[in-house]
Amino acid sequence: MSAYDVLLRGGTVVDGAGGPPYTADIGVRGARIEAIGQLTDATGRTEVDATGRMVLPGFVDTHVHADAVLTRPDVQEAMLRQGITSVILGQDGLSFAPGSAATVDYVARYFAAVDGTPPEPLAAGCTVADLLAYYDRRTPLNVAYLVPLGTVRHEVLGPDDRPAGTDLPALVRLVEQGLDDGAVGVSTGLEYVPGAFADLAELTALCRPGARLGAPYVSHLRSYDGGTAPGMPEAQALGRATGIPVHVSHYRGLAEPLVGRLEDCRADGVDATFDSYPHLYGNTILAMKALPPHVQAGGVNATLRRLAEPEVRATLAREWFPAIKPSTAPAIFGYVASEKYRWAEGLTVAQASARTGLAFADLICEILLASDLAVGAIIPTPGGDESDLRALLRDDRHMGCSDAIYLGGHPHPRGWGAFARFLGHHTRDLGDWTWAQAAAHLAGRPAERFQLAQRGMLAESAVADIVVFDPHTVADRATYDDPRQLAVGVSDVLVGGELVLSAGTLTGATPGRALRRGEPGL
Repeated sequence: MSAYDVLLRGGTVVDGAGGPPYTADIGVRGARIEAIGQLTDATGRTEVDATGRMVLPGFVDTHVHADAVLTRPDVQEAMLRQGITSVILGQDGLSFAPGSAATVDYVARYFAAVDGTPPEPLAAGCTVADLLAYYDRRTPLNVAYLVPLGTVRHEVLGPDDRPAGTDLPALVRLVEQGLDDGAVGVSTGLEYVPGAFADLAELTALCRPGARLGAPYVSHLRSYDGGTAPGMPEAQALGRATGIPVHVSHYRGLAEPLVGRLEDCRADGVDATFDSYPHLYGNTILAMKALPPHVQAGGVNATLRRLAEPEVRATLAREWFPAIKPSTAPAIFGYVASEKYRWAEGLTVAQASARTGLAFADLICEILLASDLAVGAIIPTPGGDESDLRALLRDDRHMGCSDAIYLGGHPHPRGWGAFARFLGHHTRDLGDWTWAQAAAHLAGRPAERFQLAQRGMLAESAVADIVVFDPHTVADRATYDDPRQLAVGVSDVLVGGELVLSAGTLTGATPGRALRRGEPGL
């Protein structure tokens, strides 16, 4: 008779590799799955009755902004109640490593409404190795990291709009060191500052180290305008020039032209994949959507000085704001740092403008000035409806993400419900995926794409990251009006063989590991 540390009995197992569901027991010893089958005579120090429930590999959130908040129990619970066991940080080209104190401070201010305040041990500056070491065994979730190229650019060139020139080798060295430290790829945010100032030559040089390792280029494109992602040819050009795998962040909009762009990549020999979340509204910093890049050049203080100048305000009101008003007026304030305007959280820009009596342009400028630019906005997707969203989900190149931001008084609901919505709404109710496809989109493919060794699958000797849920009840409950409602239906979650969620409750265990590229992190 075998004795296991954890024994899951009688669940419907879905392996993450595309195989059909089957009924089996799973025996876990230490951090690994030791046996899968009819383990009738076996015992477990801890036993979980999974009869009537689905047993899948733990999910990988391929795009999430938890860099500063992952140690919060409410964030951990929001993730685990959806079956997420691993997260990929360093998104959109901006995070805390690799950076000096000045760079960390810049990211903390500019991205305050997205990433938040850096953990104290990282605030004085950190390498990728430092950041990964900080998270190792500190939370219930595993952490992988992308080298953020906007952070790299700021570290060497600052926040100004200038070419890399003779400083390009210094940027390349930082990328190489981050990858040597275990980063699983590189990321860009080409609508954010200073990433917006990087040209194709710079990006090409910074992608070459990743290409040599098969580590993907993960990009918030330079433009998603009109729902057709006009920034996609740039990503394709990078893939063609360097051979780096391309992974497009929160790819959204009109399905037909977006799939067409992916087919263009395939025809060009570019290995392109993407992630998306199952919601029609996005979430970002208001400054990125509401201000032209030249106004943001030079950092937060320079931007604030410009917004305080009557001549700049008048020019923006005349030449800029009328063009963006149709797409920005319906945006919902999710995070407002200013106490004076915090009442606007949960209101649209148009509603807040009407309440204050300020013109649209003046409200934008005043709320950004009062908040030190730290304003987050929940914004309608540029083009496309749920039929487009569903068509993109069904594409084999798709992987699941939440793009969650856990800050502010009225955050986007996707942080509390995206993965549960994939399971309940899109798999059970609409049939966009089978359960085997759900496991592949949410676990198997992401683990393969980001070289998360021995994860994303249920097989003997694999790492025991496992989620157990009721297929009849799993669902998201978070809404745009009430965004912090926890998902239902996920009962038990193991990370590295330890129960971190038991009968729907956090256990307090923190077995989450720093996942370095190609290493199992045991």
